[in-house]
Formats: sequence, structure tokens, C-alpha cells
Amino acid sequence: MNFIVIGCGRVGAELAYRLYQNGYQVVVVDSNRNSFNRLHADFHGRTVEGEALSSDTFTRAGMETADGVAVVTNTDTMNAVIGHAIRAHYPQVKRVLVRNYDPAMRGMLEAFGLQSVSSTAWGAERLQELLIDASFRSVFSAGNGEVEVYEIYIPEKWVERTVSDLLSGCTNTIVIAALTRAGRAELTSPDLMLKGGDILTVSATLEGVTALHARLQEGMEA
Repeated sequence: MNFIVIGCGRVGAELAYRLYQNGYQVVVVDSNRNSFNRLHADFHGRTVEGEALSSDTFTRAGMETADGVAVVTNTDTMNAVIGHAIRAHYPQVKRVLVRNYDPAMRGMLEAFGLQSVSSTAWGAERLQELLIDASFRSVFSAGNGEVEVYEIYIPEKWVERTVSDLLSGCTNTIVIAALTRAGRAELTSPDLMLKGGDILTVSATLEGVTALHARLQEGMEA
């Protein structure tokens, strides 16, 4: 697969190297030749110096045959314009992702119909989550952290209580994906009896996982 990374800052250089390490063809684009110095010494993909909105730059980067493009320049406005231009002129590109710095600008990116990744929003969400409860292990983050998948260990005081009991009051913000018992995973039902040592895999918002933590603390007194 062929990927283009537009912007060779810290994120762009790291992304390009990770893609290259995984065996993909990678082209890095930046208007400043010195930016390519950030690339790892072992990176042997192509670099293209040129203005990111230039059709000549797109052509030299191989936009016509790209499977995906990550636009990670240092401004949200530029990322939105570049991403929109690629979507408009190169519809064959399957995936166009743009980096978002300022969460207040996410609405603009969504108005362009662009899929964005916000390190600021995701980082803040993750820090908040860890400050509130570090015992819930996040194993996957969707979008910018609005919904995450957690592994939650069931304490002994919840023995012989049901999944329905546990989710009381927070069913709109949590979906139970699976229960692992003695190393074997299974789908759950509302009347399934919990046992000490069970591990629940749940998909939840921060509101949902916070409510679930409160329920677990209530234990048999709930």
C-alpha cells in the first residue's frame, strides 16, 4: 500500500517511520527541506519538497496512486484545506485523515466531511480518565476518545449479582462486549451472574465508565 504524509513535524516524521517499518511505501511532503531531518536515520521512503497545495507537489508525491493520506501540518486551517482539496480532486484516495490541534476547530473539519484525529482532545480525555480511575484499563480508543473500550475486573463483593444489576442507571452510556471467566470469553446476557475474578470488556463514554466505577464501589450495599 502507498501512503503520503503531508507535514514532517514530530507527528509526521513518527507516523512516516512507523508506516515504513510496517513495510508500506511512504512519501513525506513538506515545504521546508530541513524538516526531513526529523525522519529516522533508518527511514528509506521518499521525500518531496514543495508547497502542500500545489498540484505539482501532489503529482510528484504520487497522489494518483495513493491508498491513504495523512495531513499533519501545524495548522488546522491548512489541514482542512489540503484534506478537502485531496478529497475533491483525487476521489480514488481511499482514506484522507487530518490532524486537529485546537478542539474548537473540529467543527470546521467536520463541515468539510474530513475524518480527524485530535491529539489534544484525546490526550485530555485520557488524562481525565486516569485521574478519575486508573484501575480501569483502556484497551482501545474510538474517534478522539469519546468512546473507549475498557477491561474491568469484577471484585469479590459482586459475586452472584447480575450484569443487569451492575448496569443499573448507566445502560445508555455503556455496552457490554464480552465477559472473560477463567480465560474463556463469552457474550453476556442481562441475567448472567457475575463471579469474583470476572473481567468485563465494555464500550463506554467517560460518563458511563465513571458511573460503572461508582456501581462497583457500591457492591452488595446497592
